[in-house]
Amino acid sequence: MELYCIGYAGRDKDKTLEHIEELKEIGVPEPKSIPEMYHINSNLLTREKKMKVVGDKTSAEVEIVLIFDENGSTSVTVGSDHTDRSLEAVSIHKSKQICEKPIASKKWHLNEVIDEWDDLRLYAKVKQNGKWVRYQEGTVSAIIPLSEIKRFLNNHDVETKNAIVYCGTVPLVNGFIYGDAYKCGIESKKQGDIIEVEYEVERVKEQ
Repeated sequence: MELYCIGYAGRDKDKTLEHIEELKEIGVPEPKSIPEMYHINSNLLTREKKMKVVGDKTSAEVEIVLIFDENGSTSVTVGSDHTDRSLEAVSIHKSKQICEKPIASKKWHLNEVIDEWDDLRLYAKVKQNGKWVRYQEGTVSAIIPLSEIKRFLNNHDVETKNAIVYCGTVPLVNGFIYGDAYKCGIESKKQGDIIEVEYEVERVKEQ
C-alpha cells in the first residue's frame, strides 16, 4: 500500500491562505501548491495503542481517510496525521515523516456514506491531566469536495489502487495541545455509527 496525505485541503481558500500567513509568522514555510501532496512512508501506518515520539511538540490531526484496495474498491475510515510541530518550521514534509500515522481498523464502504459525505463529522479529543478535552471539531464540508480530491489524486498520478489517502482535517477548537493521548473519530448520522482510533503518546527522553 502506498500512503499519501493531502495538506492545505480546506474548501474555503481564503481561510486557507490566512492560515498559511499565520504559519509563516511562526517560521513554517508556505506550501508549493494548494492543496499540497505528501507521499508518506507506508511503514508509518499503525494500529498500535501507543506511539513513541521525540520532543514535546507533537500532536494529532484527525483526518478522513480513503482506502483503495487492489481492485479499486473504495472504503472510508478515520486516521491521525500525527505531526511534529517543531519540525514543521524546517520542512512540512519531513515533519510528516517522523511520526507514526494511526488508522482505525473499522471502515465503511464509500457507497454507504457518499450521500452524506459533507455531513460526516470529524472530531478529536486530547487527554490532559487524566481528562479528555475537545481538540478538533467539524464536518467534512470544511474539506475540498470528494470530486476535487479524486481529481487532485489523478493530477498527481496517484493510482487509486493499493493506496491509502489522508484527505484533510478540520479546525482546532482552541489551538495546539500536546497531550498524553488522543482520540480521533468520524461519525455517520445516517449509519448511526462512529469509527474511532485512540492512542497514547510516550515521549522518548533525549540523552
